[in-house]
Amino acid sequence: MYILDSKKTMKNKFQIMKTTKLLTVLLALFASVAITSCVEDDDYSVPNSLGSEENEALENILRDLNSENPQYTLISIADLKTLYQTYEDAQSGFDYDHFIQIPDNLVVKGYVTSSDATGNFYKEFYMQDAPENPTAAMGVLLNQVDSYNQFNVGREVYIRLKDMYVGYNSNEVISVGGKTDDDEVGQFTANQIPSRIFRSTTTETIVPLQLSLSEISETHVGMFVTATDVQFPENLDGSTFGDPSEDFDTQRTLESCEGFGYTNFLLESSSFSNFYNTPLPTDNGGVISAVVLKSYGGDNLVMLINDLNDVQFNNARCTPLDINDFNVVFDEAFDSQGSWEVTNTVGTRDWYNTGFSGENYMRASAYSSGNIDEMVSWLISPSIDFDAQSNEQLLLQIADAYSNGQPLKAYYSNDYTTGSNPDDSTWVEIGAAEIDALADNTGFFDNNYESTGLIDLSMITGNAVIAFVYDSNNATVSTTIDLSDVKILAQ
Repeated sequence: MYILDSKKTMKNKFQIMKTTKLLTVLLALFASVAITSCVEDDDYSVPNSLGSEENEALENILRDLNSENPQYTLISIADLKTLYQTYEDAQSGFDYDHFIQIPDNLVVKGYVTSSDATGNFYKEFYMQDAPENPTAAMGVLLNQVDSYNQFNVGREVYIRLKDMYVGYNSNEVISVGGKTDDDEVGQFTANQIPSRIFRSTTTETIVPLQLSLSEISETHVGMFVTATDVQFPENLDGSTFGDPSEDFDTQRTLESCEGFGYTNFLLESSSFSNFYNTPLPTDNGGVISAVVLKSYGGDNLVMLINDLNDVQFNNARCTPLDINDFNVVFDEAFDSQGSWEVTNTVGTRDWYNTGFSGENYMRASAYSSGNIDEMVSWLISPSIDFDAQSNEQLLLQIADAYSNGQPLKAYYSNDYTTGSNPDDSTWVEIGAAEIDALADNTGFFDNNYESTGLIDLSMITGNAVIAFVYDSNNATVSTTIDLSDVKILAQ
């Protein structure tokens, strides 16, 4: 069992132990960590070409992990992050420490994903839990420059965590460090590094996680990813990676052609990077590989490259699809509910037709007077003949507000009868990836309608209906969904 404690116990900020519910969650987590530790791969490699002190220290740790009664416990990056996130989620207000101190003999292992060789990273590196197909990553803060000479990309690293800290850095990325910095995690000092952070002799090739820009999310922070078919907007022609008027970081927009428009993402470059004054390659598009991070303060997801070799723009620029190249075989703008059917299988809250500032839509939300209601509401189309054309694609325009999860799912059915219970019919889910890729708006209504990617309907034959289902997931999701346009296209 891991008993967590905050550094400033006199503040009494560590509220995890204050609720039975949260304690139960932690106990379950501790049990899962213990089980994971029992099944960890025991094939630890012992370094034999490092400095003698570093070699001996890591050799002792690895020997202990392989022993029958180990004093150390190997914890995964994912479980270490969960331990902190459980604490963070239990806090309220603003005045609390964004870190916890680890009192137990835990060791975490990872593979380095970042490099400060070009100056784009400073006194930190990031590591993920596997060289390929990682599931979790985190930061390591250290008072050391040119750390790439020691902690090179792909290097297997072990960190001894007893009495060290895990929590948010200044970018709200979960990181480990040797002390605290106000209410955040601070760096491992130069004196702590030799006795806390150890290299093995293993350096693996980091295989980038292949993602589209729209697929990159907070779960990828700290990981090394590759996005294909990306480019810089043409209005950045003549610009450099860094803005010469900025003192620290510059953010440049990356774009990719997805469906009928562009998906944007931010590339961030430090003013201390050696490529800061290098012109952006705006003539072409191609592939970019980078570490996913957050901007200062944690407001935006960004990508940081290790060096210019991570930008391979050797292809022609992309162009979004043109809707004029398609036949619109079905188009519903929801000026009214029309011939669409609304029926509930759980609860009384349902889809309804409304509008704002000239835009009409069907709206659904499980939020009610400060509570979340149980709600499963179906919005079902009239019957559509899918044999009248081929290669159909579905395109949706959706806005959201107060997002706390994705309640929307889409289905089709060949055997649904109007007025019957949807639960008695056969439904096939469609568009899950395209709906999940939409950006979340956790704030007030911004009336920003986003297009999904094209959702394949080519498998549907005969007469069928399309249904959009709002499911509050047992009263845990209350996101407001505004569905403003439904188009079925064919070529």
